[in-house]
Amino acid sequence: MTQQKTLSRSSYILLICCIAAIGGFLFGFDSGVINGTVDGLRTSFNSDSAGTGFNVASMLLGCAIGAFFAGRLADRFGRRTLLIVAAVFFLISAWGSGVADSSMEFVLYRILGGLAVGAASVMTPAYISEVAPSAYRGRLATIQQVAIISGLFMAFLSNYVLAYVAGSATSELWFGFATWRWMFWIELIPATVFLVALLFIPESPRYLISTGSQSEARRVLGLVMPERDVSTKIDEINATLNQDHKPRLSDVINRTTGKVHGVVWVGIGLAVFQQLVGINVVFYYGAVLWQSVGFSEGDALLINVISGAVSIGACLLAIALIDKIGRKPLLLGGSIGMAGTLACLSYAFSTASMVDGSLRLSDDMGVFALLSANLYVLFFNASWGPVMWVMLGEMFPNQMRGSGLAIAGLFQWLANFGITMTFPIMLASIGLFGAYGFYAISAVASVFFVIYLVKETRGKELEEMAYE
Repeated sequence: MTQQKTLSRSSYILLICCIAAIGGFLFGFDSGVINGTVDGLRTSFNSDSAGTGFNVASMLLGCAIGAFFAGRLADRFGRRTLLIVAAVFFLISAWGSGVADSSMEFVLYRILGGLAVGAASVMTPAYISEVAPSAYRGRLATIQQVAIISGLFMAFLSNYVLAYVAGSATSELWFGFATWRWMFWIELIPATVFLVALLFIPESPRYLISTGSQSEARRVLGLVMPERDVSTKIDEINATLNQDHKPRLSDVINRTTGKVHGVVWVGIGLAVFQQLVGINVVFYYGAVLWQSVGFSEGDALLINVISGAVSIGACLLAIALIDKIGRKPLLLGGSIGMAGTLACLSYAFSTASMVDGSLRLSDDMGVFALLSANLYVLFFNASWGPVMWVMLGEMFPNQMRGSGLAIAGLFQWLANFGITMTFPIMLASIGLFGAYGFYAISAVASVFFVIYLVKETRGKELEEMAYE
């Protein structure tokens, strides 16, 4: 009977974590769908390289705002409530991005979608970390990255299929609408599923305790842990929350020294380095990148699908390892692997020659670049991709989890915006060799960051997390 209850409890925890992780799927889909629409946006809105860069990167401004305010709003209204609001925003953005008739209108809808992505990016790992037992919290939190990559993969796959059916992203598809518009509208399906499913999951017990809802927190904890442990867990959570005030943004400041707590700086570093290695250039501009070195639109979109499949496999590897060997070893191995593969990519692009006004790689170098790119994607998604989100969701003490996530999330999306916005400019000024050289140097720097500043969190209860 006890074993049956344990199995039932584990199944329930997995179910609610998977529902929360649909936010990650939409995060990935919304981020990846833009990849196949760049030509359509450029043609429909007559935008130059800078304008195209802003159309692509505009969502990230909303992401930064959404990530920053979501943590604080979640401390006031709840993790589940913020996820529901994000689901509504996903729906509006997906529809609006497809119907937009101008860059301004498109940007407004993309920023709205960015608010949803930013909120989901910090609330999903926080929610999962707060309902998952420490013994397999890392594996459950890694579901977020699997969901993100699955969303990217499905966006790449649907973009490829729609472009194949229509002939190109700019061709008309159904009911007289261009294919790139349908690429956005496909997102309405998972966004609707997310909104409905969220109505059936409970609120985070740690949030409930922070707001004084002890009886409801006791009920929820009874669903995710043995009844005999509930009272002890409630006492532990209460002990880590300062009872003189509710969680607030100023909790990131050390009251004694007046300085920002060290754990916040580490969180910011994790968030920024995850973007400085250039992964979202592959996700957002993959089709443009491969077309720029001689691949056709169809082949470029197919390469994206392959990269998405590799990413999912890498995330599954991370799930198998994260609670066995820990977070820090995965980060370190990923940094070293990315530094090497990015250096290889930079070298491959340095050999490209101009043919009829366009860059071209030799057949051998094209294969070398493809292998290097997919190895790079593998290293990222087996390490920094999932581990950063796992650590941000668990490394902050209970009192400042919302605020710490808000600040780290803000920096993560600002760095994402900076990398995404500057790629077309770097492509035009220093070329792919220079751009990927910069990302390789950033990966090398991340090795030293992990060695000297990142602390292991494997196996620790959230109530054990320290401020420094």
